[in-house]
Amino acid sequence: MKKYGKWAAGAALALILPAVYFYLLEFYTRNPFEQIRPYAHLFNLLLFELAGGILFCLLGRLRTAYRVLGALTMVFGIANAYVVRFRTNPIVPWDLFSLRTAASVAGNYDFTPDGRMVTVTLLFLAVIAALRPVKLRIRFPLWMRAIPAAVLVVVLSVFSGVLQQESFQNSHRLYNKLFTPTVMTKYDGTVVTLVMNMAYMSIDRPAGYRVAEAEEILADYGQTGEDTETEDLPNIIVVMNEAFSDLAVLGEFETNQDYMPFVHRLMAGAPDTVTGMLNVSVCGGNTANTEFEFLTGNTMAFLPQGSVPYQQYINGSCASLAGYLGQLGYQTVATHPYNADGWDRDRVYEQMGFDESIFREGYQSAYRIRDYVSDDACVDKLIELYEGKEEGSPLFAFCVTMQNHGGYDEATEDFTPDVFVEGTDNFSLEQYLSLMRVSDAALERLVEYFAEADEKTVVVFFGDHQPGDAVAGPVLSLNGKSYRTLDEEELKLRYQVPYVIWANYDIAEEQNADTSVNYLGGELLRRVGVPTDAYQNFLLELRESYPIFSTVRTVDADGAETEPDAGDEQIERYRKLQYYRLFDEE
Repeated sequence: MKKYGKWAAGAALALILPAVYFYLLEFYTRNPFEQIRPYAHLFNLLLFELAGGILFCLLGRLRTAYRVLGALTMVFGIANAYVVRFRTNPIVPWDLFSLRTAASVAGNYDFTPDGRMVTVTLLFLAVIAALRPVKLRIRFPLWMRAIPAAVLVVVLSVFSGVLQQESFQNSHRLYNKLFTPTVMTKYDGTVVTLVMNMAYMSIDRPAGYRVAEAEEILADYGQTGEDTETEDLPNIIVVMNEAFSDLAVLGEFETNQDYMPFVHRLMAGAPDTVTGMLNVSVCGGNTANTEFEFLTGNTMAFLPQGSVPYQQYINGSCASLAGYLGQLGYQTVATHPYNADGWDRDRVYEQMGFDESIFREGYQSAYRIRDYVSDDACVDKLIELYEGKEEGSPLFAFCVTMQNHGGYDEATEDFTPDVFVEGTDNFSLEQYLSLMRVSDAALERLVEYFAEADEKTVVVFFGDHQPGDAVAGPVLSLNGKSYRTLDEEELKLRYQVPYVIWANYDIAEEQNADTSVNYLGGELLRRVGVPTDAYQNFLLELRESYPIFSTVRTVDADGAETEPDAGDEQIERYRKLQYYRLFDEE
C-alpha cells in the first residue's frame, strides 16, 4: 500500500511540476493569467507534460528528470527575458542563426537582472531544491525505458504538427497572424508560439507558382530609360543609420533641446527633398532584415516572422539594387564599421553584386563613441569614397552605421548625454536621444558637403528600426502606456522611422510621403531620374494599390488595414515574384 501511495504522489507531482514551470516561464516577461487564451493554457501545459514524461523515461528518476526540466526552462526563461528587454521581440527559432552576431555585441548591454527576473529565478530554484526528498524511480534498464520515451516523442511530434495547422489554430482560437512574436506569445504562450513558428522554418512555394509565369510577369514590366547615359546618372549615397528613430511617434515628451533639429527641418519642408515615415519589419534588432528589404525590394511579410534572409535564404547570387546599379555603370560599395561576418555581410554583399565591401578594418583610426565607430567617421568614409571614385562612373555607396547600437544604459568616458526629458531621468532614454542628435549633425555635414559638390548627388537617410523597450518604455510611460499592454495599433507605431531623400539638383519635393522599406529603392530611383528595372516597376505599380507593405502593416490605397495573405491578385504576384527572385532566378 505504501508503494502505491508513493507512486500516486509521484504521479501527482509529475502532473503539477510541468504546470509550475510553464507559469514561472511566462512570469519572466508577463502575467500569463491576463491574456493567454484558454486553449493555449491547455496546449502549453500538454507540451510541458510530454517533455517531463520523456525525461522521466530516459533518466529513470523523477527528481532528476524534473530538476533537468526546471533548469532548462529557467535558463531559457532568463535568456528570453533578456532578448525581450534588448530587442522587444522574444526568442524565435531562427535566432539559432544569429548567435554569432549576438555574441559580438553582447558586451555592450547591461545584464543586471531586474526585480521580476530575480523573483522568478528564486522561485525556480526553490522548486528545484524542494525535489530533494523525491526518490521515485523506474527500475528498468535504459533500453526498456526508451520504448515509452520514444512513444512520447512521437506523440509530441504529432501534437506539434497539429499545433502548426491553421485549421486547428483557428478552431481553438490560437493567435496565428504572425503580427509579431510579441503578440503571439502574449496570447498563445511562449512554448506554443515557438512550436507554431517552427512551421515556417522553410519556405513553401506559393500556390500555383511556376518559374515561367514569374519570368512572363517580369517581361511585361520591362526596364525604363534604357537609353540613359552614364554621365546623366547621379551619385547615390545611402545611410542606413543604426536605431535612428523619432520616438515622438509613440507619444509626446518634452526635451531641453531638439534631438534631431536637421531632420525635423527637412521633414517640415525643404527644396529638392522627400521625407516621410518609413515602415519597417523589425524593432529593437535584426538590422539585416531592413537592409534586405531595401536592397532587394522583397518583403519580410512573405517570410517567417523573425527569420534572417541573409543567413537563411541567400546562398548564391541575389538580385539587388547594388547589382542592378552596377549594370547601369555604377561603382558599388558597401561599408559597415563593424565585424565583416556580422549577419554574414561579407558573403552576402558580394552575392548581391557590390564591387567592394569595407568593414571594421577600414576604420582603424576613426573617432569612436561608446567604443563604436562614430557617424562622423562614416561621413568621412563616404566623402573619401566619392573623392576617390573612378572618373566617369557614378557612385552607389551603401553605409550601415554602428554608433547608435544598443545598449544605452552604461555611461562612458567618451560620450556625455546632453538631451534630457522632462518628467523622467531615465539614463537610457537620455543617452539614446543624445546619440540621435550626434547622428543628426553628421547627416547635416554630409548634406552640406554634397550641396557644394560638382556632380549630381542624392543622399538617402533612414533608420533600420526603433530601439528596444528599455528606451521606448519611459516615453510610453509619460503618455500613460506600457510596452507590456500596447494593443496592435499602438504596437505598429514601434515600427516607424523617419526617412529622407535629398538631392543637390532639382527633384520634386514632398512631405509626409509615408512608405515601407521594400518600396524605398524603387521610389528612390523614380524620384531622382534613374531608370528602374522590371521588378522595381512592378513594385511601383503595387505601391499605388498598397502604399505600405511590411510584416507589421499592409495598408491599401484607401488607408484601410489589410493582410498580406488577403488573396489579392497583385499580392499573389508579388509573392510569386519574390519567391522567384530569391530561389529560382539565375
